[in-house]
Amino acid sequence: MGEGRLTTHVLDTARGCPAAGVKIALYRVSGNSHRKIAETATNADGRTEAPMLAGKGFAAGSYELVFFAGDYLRASGQAGEGVLFLDQIPIRFGISDAAQHYHVPLLISPFAYSTYRGS
Repeated sequence: MGEGRLTTHVLDTARGCPAAGVKIALYRVSGNSHRKIAETATNADGRTEAPMLAGKGFAAGSYELVFFAGDYLRASGQAGEGVLFLDQIPIRFGISDAAQHYHVPLLISPFAYSTYRGS
């Protein structure tokens, strides 16, 4: 089995297209402690150019991806400057097997989001 890795992508379900330019931060979570370990943004295909986490840094434990959806929704004309229903979307998840591929996509619209463990 190969080395494990964490990947993600973002799809805009309201417009039916990839969500380009979404900033994403990855945190390692331990109790009440959050330590940022990576930050990137999605490309034109709604994906990151490289895995969010791979290699020696990829380990079992608790993690949190934070998607800065509000910035994207404003930039795409789907939200104004006021308070948003969805702004920063945190997804906390666990990695139990550091040899596997964990894919955590986000499907967003101005008023809903969903995620799942992909492949």
